[in-house]
Amino acid sequence: MPTIYRSNGFRVYFYSRENSEPPHVHVDRGGATAKVWLEPVAVAGTAGFAGRELADVLALVRAHRQVFLEAWRGFFGSGDGG
Repeated sequence: MPTIYRSNGFRVYFYSRENSEPPHVHVDRGGATAKVWLEPVAVAGTAGFAGRELADVLALVRAHRQVFLEAWRGFFGSGDGG
């Protein structure tokens, strides 16, 4: 599970066996976690983040979306989920 970004306690990563899904990242901080699609940026699932924290997660992903997509495609290839 490659970690591709860390900032302000957030850890952004993806699982190496999730290439059958569309490009996305997982974001953890403390005991909270979220799965966020990258095209378009949208929450796929979350547990433990309060509303404001989830807004911060989405802002983080939007700000670094291109870098995250490049990391996904560099690891999995085409990045189209299949």
